[in-house]
Amino acid sequence: MNHVTFSAILLALAPSLGAGAPGPLRTDTLRTSVGDLGITPLGHGSLMFLFARKVILVDPYGAVIDAASLPKADLVLITHEHRDHLDPAALAAVSRPETVVVATRACAERLPGCRVMANGDTLTLLGVRIEAVPAYNLLHKRDNGQPFHPRGVGNGYILTFGDTRVYVAGDTENTPEMKALTHIECAFLPMNLPYTMTAEMVVDAIRAFRPRILYPYHCGAEDCARLAELLREDTTVEVRFRVPVPPGQGK
Repeated sequence: MNHVTFSAILLALAPSLGAGAPGPLRTDTLRTSVGDLGITPLGHGSLMFLFARKVILVDPYGAVIDAASLPKADLVLITHEHRDHLDPAALAAVSRPETVVVATRACAERLPGCRVMANGDTLTLLGVRIEAVPAYNLLHKRDNGQPFHPRGVGNGYILTFGDTRVYVAGDTENTPEMKALTHIECAFLPMNLPYTMTAEMVVDAIRAFRPRILYPYHCGAEDCARLAELLREDTTVEVRFRVPVPPGQGK
């Protein structure tokens, strides 16, 4: 059954609550070989995973999360240094002294003590295997010709929970590295022009690496509507629209 349902599209098209106001959060449960994985999109590029009594946050951003209502993180992953992904105040608010932070080298000078991962690195923390995947632009560039996200700077992350691989793409386009991924159960792919992907790019990517579940994230209502239209007849991927934030809030 294609899960681009009428109710999901209505959720995607609902008016956003705006910066600083958390939306109605929804936690999905994914079964893995070593227990349930809780998945909570928090808005924009921010995500929360609950696994084996541990809390994993990705790119906590103060403009969209309510840090006071979230559990403190055991592990935080930062995809790159842009302000809507690396937010030191939000990171401090969701952290404890023992929280482990994984980030890129470009983030490291602002995050003393973080664990640095470069494209291609692997690391196992809290029983979760983490792979750093390249995240960059091929087409979308600034007026000076510089890509919004140059190759080799930002990370996406593949998190492996038992037998289940979850891909969080970060800010990227449909790169060859993305399209070569295999055995991805669940993928978070961004659509916020001009910084990341069009809906057409997302469709191109998922038809290459075939995740079972797609979460469009870091995107707005227009992006979600277009993606739903493109995938209306596609029954090969379950698409889950959750709490979009209007495009243009970040880079």
